[in-house]
Amino acid sequence: MKLLFKQKAFSWFDSYDVFNEHDEAVYKVKGQLSWGHCLKIFDAQGNEIGTVKERIISFLPKFEMYLGENYLGCIKKEFSFFTPKFTIECNNWQVEGDFFEWDYSITDTNGNTVATVSKDVFRWTDTYVIDVENPQNVLEVLMLVIAIDAEKCSRK
Repeated sequence: MKLLFKQKAFSWFDSYDVFNEHDEAVYKVKGQLSWGHCLKIFDAQGNEIGTVKERIISFLPKFEMYLGENYLGCIKKEFSFFTPKFTIECNNWQVEGDFFEWDYSITDTNGNTVATVSKDVFRWTDTYVIDVENPQNVLEVLMLVIAIDAEKCSRK
């Protein structure tokens, strides 16, 4: 399943639209006023389905994931040289990016590809193409992409 994750150009807080391969809006992501990043995920009907919230006090960036009000797990940036690396504690996925931080591969504990993420560099705003192998993993992969983009934004 392919998704296009597009940041809105003019908004006070982080705001994104997520489209499927048929150019239909399937998710909206809206930032909220908070210490650190707090991004709410809404389905196409406007129902809140998830949250990605940055932990403020930590050595390396960490983001908590929630499905509704229920804590799902934490996305942690790992210490690494040259290429970014993340882990997701709830499912033990490993994420590794390239040197430019444009392309990421997400793998499970057996080394199988869960998803790939590629930044479309020829767009005005941050835009990612997300290719998810299993549609059941879409929301967790989307949360990961939100966390990666928020972490990059915090450094700039």
